[in-house]
Amino acid sequence: MNFSGKYRRQSQENFEAFMKAIGECDELIQKWKNTESVTEIVQNGKHFKFIITAGPKVLQNEFTLGEEFELETLTGEKVKAAAQLEGDKLVTTFKGIKSVIELNGDILTTVSWRSELVAPRGVGRGQGLKGEEQPSPLPFLLSISATPY
Repeated sequence: MNFSGKYRRQSQENFEAFMKAIGECDELIQKWKNTESVTEIVQNGKHFKFIITAGPKVLQNEFTLGEEFELETLTGEKVKAAAQLEGDKLVTTFKGIKSVIELNGDILTTVSWRSELVAPRGVGRGQGLKGEEQPSPLPFLLSISATPY
């Protein structure tokens, strides 16, 4: 599976609730909730480069699977992160947040949640998370869908 491509956000669910749950301030939430965003992913084997353009802000994060790296967030904070492939999903963990990126056809879907909560329905089956069906831990689940740009 190669994630390379340029994707424009088409929809997002639970952005405000998720951001509040992870401790972001209302000013930042309001600033970013309706900002257009484009994500470009360049994958070369185990090496990934993400370029995220959200309004006037451009973030560039690079990493190699299985190696700890420094991730810059939308707030400009730099945090330690790790990424790995679990089947055909790219899984990143940072600051108690687990983010799963999946490519279905040409739709890029990102689901993020606080890792100390139960896994959302259908995410993580057989991949080290709780495998039984669980109700989604809303509002602590953020889902973003993006299409080719």
